[in-house]
Amino acid sequence: MPSRPDALIRAFGMTGLQIAASMRKIERKHGIDLGWSPQIPPGRKATEYEQFEASLRAEAARMSEFYEVFYCLENSIRSLVSDILFDEEGADWWVSARVDEKRIREPVTARRRKEVDSGITPRSDKLIDYTTFGELSQLITDNWDVFEAVFNSKTAVSNVSNQLNLLRGPIAHCNPTDELEQDRLNLAVRSWFRLMS
Repeated sequence: MPSRPDALIRAFGMTGLQIAASMRKIERKHGIDLGWSPQIPPGRKATEYEQFEASLRAEAARMSEFYEVFYCLENSIRSLVSDILFDEEGADWWVSARVDEKRIREPVTARRRKEVDSGITPRSDKLIDYTTFGELSQLITDNWDVFEAVFNSKTAVSNVSNQLNLLRGPIAHCNPTDELEQDRLNLAVRSWFRLMS
């Protein structure tokens, strides 16, 4: 008598569970990760993440590395700009002549106002946290007299910043980049740090 299809499906499922249990046992016994099971970092908030296609999740995991690079780079530049202008102008440096009102202060204020008006939690109390990558570069080049001691070339700062900004686009807008662009990103980040005297 032929097996019923539902019995075959159950048997297949049970075999999979037995294999998974055996893999977990081997991992625990030897203190290793065989990589057979996707690991969700503790505290992860994306509850529906597993519903996305595996290929899309794998691509996202690969691209997350490049997001992390830009997150660190952009925030380290914000800290650098803020610290130097604070040392030069004091606590009110943001409203000093060092920050162009039309090109930087007004757009930043508008971004913050948009967040407040939309009812979401504002990202920061510091207005510099609302600057774009391009505005950060502008703050450096506009105030070259105080940044000259940190960087070795104003033109190089502008060129490397422009390249980084172009490379940032696909990453910030959730598009994959190919290996060549990833190499360019790594080179541009190294170039940024070499600009520092």
